Amino acid sequence: MPIETLVIVITVGSVVAMLVLGGAGIGVTYVLRPKILLRRRMAQIGVIDGPKAADGRSDGRRQRRIQDQIRQLERRKKKKGFIDSLRADLLQAGLDLSPNTFIVISLGVGVFGALIYLLTGANPLGAVAAFIVGMLLVPRFIIKSMAKRRQKQFTANFADAIDLIVRGIKSGLPVNECFNVVAREFNPPLGEEFRLMVEGQNLGMTLDDLMDKGIERLPTAEYKFFAIVLQIQRQTGGNLADTLGNLSSVLRQRKQLRDKVQAMASEAKASAMIIGSLPWFVTGVLSVVNPEYLLLLWTEPAGNVMLGVGACWLTLGITVMRKMINFKI
Repeated sequence: MPIETLVIVITVGSVVAMLVLGGAGIGVTYVLRPKILLRRRMAQIGVIDGPKAADGRSDGRRQRRIQDQIRQLERRKKKKGFIDSLRADLLQAGLDLSPNTFIVISLGVGVFGALIYLLTGANPLGAVAAFIVGMLLVPRFIIKSMAKRRQKQFTANFADAIDLIVRGIKSGLPVNECFNVVAREFNPPLGEEFRLMVEGQNLGMTLDDLMDKGIERLPTAEYKFFAIVLQIQRQTGGNLADTLGNLSSVLRQRKQLRDKVQAMASEAKASAMIIGSLPWFVTGVLSVVNPEYLLLLWTEPAGNVMLGVGACWLTLGITVMRKMINFKI
């Protein structure tokens, strides 16, 4: 068997094995494990059937109301179509764009990426891949990043805003006026969200509807906690200042834990960045020092296959490292 054929067979076999093992690993990591953890957590808080207490007593009325609110939030998580999902992403990113406008912009980005690729003089077939990446991946990645940054800005000062509401309630101000103070004192998106809440109440909208719309714009765990607290407090009554004060303490503890985890994972992140960038750095240096050494990878079919396999393995490795060093709290 010729050596080139042997290389191609080994390469194809490696690609098939990589796809099978990588698909199985990604399926277990991203699909099966989150469902198991979610079901275990729901069983612990009593949303679904789980191990009963030893004394056989039922939960209190307040805990059952919290469970009902959690069930309602879970029921609202319906599968969305492409347009609905795109509209939700634009809303979370804070962009005043319609899905049709965003699709047109994405097409323009894809065409621009394909033209840039063709200007390099490379294989014209690669322009199709450049168009797909520019149209589907780059714009969605940008709006996802904008949404995450907006949620991070909202969460950063959310506990301070709740403390301001608590002080206002204790001083005798109405809750709506406390929301108005937060809207004036804090920058967007936090101040903007409370401003929309105040304007909605002035227009006669219910608090439940306002909270639902707010969660659509900022689907953070902290905002969901706040919505559940307000809805439960409106139904059961009690001291709202003390309840929000406890919520503020919980949010601050979550932030402290998140910062601690980020600090402990900083070394692993630096190592992952070095490992992920090392192949590109070595390729760039060799391209400058001795271009003919790497020329066969671009001119020979076997070299192209090896580049594709290497890119797939590198992408899989970066994905695994990213999953290992990113913790959700």
